[in-house]
Amino acid sequence: MDWTPTISELSGPRYQRIVDAMEADIATGRLVRGQQLPTQRALAKALGIDLTTVTRAYTEARRRGIMEARVGQGSFVSETSARRTVDLPHPVTIDLSMNVPPHPLEAQLDERIIAGFEALRAQSGLTAFLNYQPPGGSAHEREVAARWMRARVPHAQADKLVIFPGAQTILFNLLAHLARPGDVVLTEALTFPGIKAAAAQLGVKLVSVAMDDGGILPDALAKACRTHGPKAVYLIPTLHNPTTATLSAERRSAIAKIVRDADTALIEDDAYGLLDRSASPIANLIPERTYLATTLSKCIAPALRVAYLLAPDVDAQLQMRGHLQATVQMPAPLMVALVTHWLENGVADRIIAAILNEAVGRQQLAQRALKGFQFQANPAAHHLWLRLPEGSGRRDVAAQLLRDGLAVVASDSFVVDGSPPNAARLSLGAARNRAELTQALRILIGTLQRPADTRQIV
Repeated sequence: MDWTPTISELSGPRYQRIVDAMEADIATGRLVRGQQLPTQRALAKALGIDLTTVTRAYTEARRRGIMEARVGQGSFVSETSARRTVDLPHPVTIDLSMNVPPHPLEAQLDERIIAGFEALRAQSGLTAFLNYQPPGGSAHEREVAARWMRARVPHAQADKLVIFPGAQTILFNLLAHLARPGDVVLTEALTFPGIKAAAAQLGVKLVSVAMDDGGILPDALAKACRTHGPKAVYLIPTLHNPTTATLSAERRSAIAKIVRDADTALIEDDAYGLLDRSASPIANLIPERTYLATTLSKCIAPALRVAYLLAPDVDAQLQMRGHLQATVQMPAPLMVALVTHWLENGVADRIIAAILNEAVGRQQLAQRALKGFQFQANPAAHHLWLRLPEGSGRRDVAAQLLRDGLAVVASDSFVVDGSPPNAARLSLGAARNRAELTQALRILIGTLQRPADTRQIV
């Protein structure tokens, strides 16, 4: 709630400048979805302006959909805000803030989508998928998905599988299933903003566990389990977001033992596992305690909204299907049917291979361009974790980049508690092509090499 915007450089009426600053701070990661905003009175006092101006600004922010008011709780950054470039006070030319997969021509997505729908139409007609379907997917769809997953998770079975409309829905429903308001869930010191937003909505307390360049530290996790008695542990063991760390086999084994000894559950976010299949999921070590979430958002496309939850047992699967039905009823049947078709005929794996090949090429391009800078990366990742040079504040750099037409995400969005590191995430896959990525890296390097006192810092 300590957000105080800098509006002196913006133009227009004061209320408009407050809203523009709010949008800019969402873009740079200074504000994250679900974060509580100051009261109108507190913000008016901090800015030295009258209350009616702030009231008008908050009304305009709600109209734009970037802020929401909750009765008895206050005002919050909207969970569903979709930032549009044209609405930003500094137009974004290149947006590397969203961690999405690249779509190279080799993936042939347009052609494969058309061919897939044509095959479905020929088989049963597309209107067959416009009615209600079983929550969590049909028996056939779950069996196809389980068979596909068994290449990495040998114990995957259809009766333990639930198909969700995206991994975010899985995380929200898992927290609701495993924890109650006030309960503790442990996670890495830096973590996916989506789990932070879900926990905030449900009143679940996230507690951070120390990590290094190799990921979460087992000794720190064991101590946190003894201290907090968590209801669950949430981890991204493979191509961690935002640091790209992949846990070693030794750490995975140690973590499995810690989770078992603590008599708690593991939520394993396997969003990037299909990009690095050499890393065996922790679920293979403790299947009876692990909820494994696998999504196609990071390996094919986020708008498919198809993700798979492998539950520890049949009873847990039935309970999670109930949660799904109570919240969003079902995933979109037409999208699930398309993905199932791709899984059956091998197209999904061919698309993933093409996207992975492009990810590798972009990582190589970025590593050449950023030679001399400190960053953490992985050849298969869609992002990298850039440690900013000494004297370059993360917020100031992100704000300056935004002025220069480039959006990245500062570390504030990922920190659970404590002080954010002086770093930012660059989502290489978000560039439309390698030429655009090259341009983005030039903007980035130009800003980082510019003396701090010459930047237009807010």
